[in-house]
Amino acid sequence: MYAVYWLIASAVFLLIEILTLGLTSIWFAGGAVIAAIAAFIGGPLWLQVIIFIAVSCLLFVLTRPIAKRYLNGRVHKTNVEALIGKKGLVKETIHNVEEKGVVRINGLDWSARSVDGDEILEGAEVVIREIQGVKLIVEHEREV
Repeated sequence: MYAVYWLIASAVFLLIEILTLGLTSIWFAGGAVIAAIAAFIGGPLWLQVIIFIAVSCLLFVLTRPIAKRYLNGRVHKTNVEALIGKKGLVKETIHNVEEKGVVRINGLDWSARSVDGDEILEGAEVVIREIQGVKLIVEHEREV
């Protein structure tokens, strides 16, 4: 009877994995399948639980780094993340104290502030270092 419970648990873990796609529960699904096998051959419940924990941990330790490398290796930065490290052109002088400054990048104008608080004149080329809300935090290109 415990074998059925382990198989149901495995199905639930697989369903959670399918819904989240975050490598969160696949390891437990594998552990539950092996525990179900132990239940089919008549292993006591305490052994099934130990097998479930051991196999889940073993799968996690051995396969997660490989899976993360292959899954995250194909992720491309999009949206604002892709702007960090790119160059832009100052369209309006950047002055942090007066909270003024505009940088054009990829055909769009963004509010901008200087990393170090220095004024950056219109026409200068800057490198985007970070994004805070809707403001680019930039550094003059000659300083990079």
